[in-house]
Amino acid sequence: MDWVGVFFDGWNGLLRTVVAAITSYVGLIVVLRVSGKRSLAKLNVFDFVVTVALGSTLATILLSTDVALAEGMTAFVMLIALQWIVARLSVRWVPFRRLIRSDPRLLLQHGKLNRRTMDDERITEVEVDAAIRKKGFGGRSDIAWVVLESDGSFSVIAETSAGDGVALESVPDEPRPQGQ
Repeated sequence: MDWVGVFFDGWNGLLRTVVAAITSYVGLIVVLRVSGKRSLAKLNVFDFVVTVALGSTLATILLSTDVALAEGMTAFVMLIALQWIVARLSVRWVPFRRLIRSDPRLLLQHGKLNRRTMDDERITEVEVDAAIRKKGFGGRSDIAWVVLESDGSFSVIAETSAGDGVALESVPDEPRPQGQ
């Protein structure tokens, strides 16, 4: 076995990796900047898939001599273009948006857990309580609503900040202000 070849395979391979890394890194930054903030926002499922694909493409460009730099950059552009098309379609066409993005879900309303929704979303009571604590509250009774957002984050709205609840109209199990 050639032990030297395990650690060092020649200067050409190292030089190719350095050039490909610098060029593809700069190219990826340019493509992401052109595509807009949406590419860098909190991830929904589709965004996560594109992010993983971009990472895999970058690794392939850097480490595979079978993939030319131009091919890798084309892959970057194609992935970002597809993400842009999907985002555009989801904004303009509701059925497509429902296919691509999950709806926000109401997990707690006026201190009471919605166990059916929690079961559907595989969210535990402990996770809801942790979200409440992270917002600085000590109990569920202080909370008007906890919503599981499309990106997997929790929105916690205190009773003192609940207002008329109009911001929750896009939540399918639309809550009503207490007392109505």
